[in-house]
Amino acid sequence: MLKPVSVGRVLLALLLFSLLPIAQAQISDLNSAINKAGRQRMLSQRMAKAYFQIGLGVDTDRSRRILDSSVGLFDRQLAELKTYAPAPEIRETYLKLDKLWQVYRSALTTAVPNQAEGARILALSDEALSLAQQGTQQLESRSTTATARLVNIAGRQRMLSQRMAKFYQATAWQVGVEQAGAQIDQARREFSAALSELGAAPGNTPALRDDLELVRQQWLFFENALGQPPDSSKRRATTVATTSERILETMESIVTQYEKLPR
Repeated sequence: MLKPVSVGRVLLALLLFSLLPIAQAQISDLNSAINKAGRQRMLSQRMAKAYFQIGLGVDTDRSRRILDSSVGLFDRQLAELKTYAPAPEIRETYLKLDKLWQVYRSALTTAVPNQAEGARILALSDEALSLAQQGTQQLESRSTTATARLVNIAGRQRMLSQRMAKFYQATAWQVGVEQAGAQIDQARREFSAALSELGAAPGNTPALRDDLELVRQQWLFFENALGQPPDSSKRRATTVATTSERILETMESIVTQYEKLPR
C-alpha cells in the first residue's frame, strides 16, 4: 500500500498540473532558466496561500499537498539556479535567496499554521518574491531574444494569480488586512495589462491563442471571486483557492510554450 504522502504527490500531479516533471529537468538554456526563476516567484506566493488555506480550513488536504510539493520544488529549483547562474551577481542573488529560504521554509513547515505566525509568513513571502524577481530580471537581461521577455511576462502571471489569492486568504484569516485590498487591486491591474500584451504578441501560435483565451475566461471568474468579501461558510475562499489553481495550470502551459518558441 502506498504511503499517504506518496498518494498525495500522485494526486497533485494528476489533479493540478505536471509541475514536478517539468521542474525536474535540468536547466538547458537561458529561456529554461528564466522560466524556473519566474516559477520561484510564483512558489513564494503559492506556499503562503496554501499556509493560509490550511489555517482557514479551506480544502485542507489539497492545500497541504500544495504546500508540501511547493516547498520541495522551490528547494530543487533553487539548487539548479545557483548552479546555473551565468554571472557572479546572479549567483549572489540566489545565495541571498537561499539564506532567506532557510528562514521561510522553517516558518512554513515547523508548526501548525496559526494566525500569530501568519503576519511573519506574509512578510517572508514578499521578501522571497523580491529576490526571486531580481534573479529573473537579471537572467532576462542576458538574453537577446524576444521570447525571453514573453517567458518572463507569462511567468509573472503565474505569480500574480497566487499573489491575489494569497492576500484574499490572508484577509479571510484576518492577517494583513490593512494591505490586502491595495495589493489585490494592483495585481489585478498588472494581470490584465500583461494578458493584453501576451494576446498581442506577434509570434503566438494557434495553441497559445487558445490557451490565452482560456485564461481570459478563467480571469473573469477569478476577478469576480476576488471582488466578493470572505464569508463565514468559507465558500468564497474555496472558490478563490480552486480558481487560482486553474489559472496557474493554464499559465504554466503558456509559459512552457513560449519557452520552446523559435529564438
